[in-house]
Amino acid sequence: MSKRPWRFAVDRGGTFTDVIGVDPEGRVRAMKLLSESDGYDDAVVEGVRRMLGLGDGESIDASRVAEIRMGTTVATNALLERKGERVALLITGGLRDVLEIGYQSRPEIFALDIQTPSVLYERVSEVDERMNAEGDVVRPLQIDKARAALREIYDSGIRSVAIVFAHAWKNPSHEAAVAGAAREIGFTQVSASHEVMPLIKLIARGQTTLVDAYLSPVLRRYVDRVRARTGDTSLLFMQSSGGLTRAEAFTGKDAILSGPAGGVVGCAETARINGIDRAIGFDMGGTSTDVCHVAGGIERVFESSIDGIAFQTPLIDIHTVAAGGGSVAEVKGGKLYVGPESAGASPGPACYGLGGPLAVTDANVVLGRVRAEDFPLVFGRDRKSPLDPTKSRERI
Repeated sequence: MSKRPWRFAVDRGGTFTDVIGVDPEGRVRAMKLLSESDGYDDAVVEGVRRMLGLGDGESIDASRVAEIRMGTTVATNALLERKGERVALLITGGLRDVLEIGYQSRPEIFALDIQTPSVLYERVSEVDERMNAEGDVVRPLQIDKARAALREIYDSGIRSVAIVFAHAWKNPSHEAAVAGAAREIGFTQVSASHEVMPLIKLIARGQTTLVDAYLSPVLRRYVDRVRARTGDTSLLFMQSSGGLTRAEAFTGKDAILSGPAGGVVGCAETARINGIDRAIGFDMGGTSTDVCHVAGGIERVFESSIDGIAFQTPLIDIHTVAAGGGSVAEVKGGKLYVGPESAGASPGPACYGLGGPLAVTDANVVLGRVRAEDFPLVFGRDRKSPLDPTKSRERI
């Protein structure tokens, strides 16, 4: 009787990657690795390889692995740290600033020093066209002008474009024509709002489309890298809604909370097993912190916002802030600032022993909340040392 193949579940964060493997005998194994290391190209693939007992240079045999399920914060962290793709926005004439203005809702409404979130697009071009609320053409599309604008954007080196026209959810013909022209010119990522999220509300629909254009190329590069090293193995990714999807169907707008969603699912299941009706989940990673509420099950919403960006997509109700264990702490003009930049896994916080900056984790190490004995020996120059509290104290 042949043995069952391995099954893997992976949480790939910005700082650590946790790999859970179920071997052919049904035994559960766990491994924690730094998400970035000079010793390997990808932590997910490295974790799978080590559990399979493969040596350096040996490829993963797809017949030994039934599936790999993964939640990743690649998209989340790219959004929070503003490290996504260069994007150009094409929008209905007269509305070039509408997505920057947004809903004008601010956490500190009476603050005199107004801090507006940075936009996700690098350039914006107005397109001469207009539909009314019923989807009737008010101003015909000037496709030649749109094509000229696209060519100018392409020549500037931008390869990702977001197309957002007023009332395109009702009549997408103008958007579809411009999207077709963009693909003909050679843009590698074309996100049209009627394809991404065909719903009413221009701002939320537009920002969702921008998020898709901003994050999908980053996500695709990561997925392709994992796929190249895992062959034909079934590769599934956690979506923001808490469900799984095939690697080929994983897009930016559905990946914003891919990593945090797994934590909420785990929180809800833990509460259920222990007979707890109401629970609050607190998940601090290296780059961001996620908080959720569980009341008899997972709570979901269809509209949300992260770091000032409002969007429409099915997702678990999670509140995310751009502050985590790796958030860099520094003094500017006599004031202490934390984040949004993260030290990541390399060099990581000072206590990692790689010459990294002072970060939130260092404060927790000095306060005794993070103990070196609770972490694997993956730190230091040799990647075999424990956390070093003396480095944290020196930085402070």
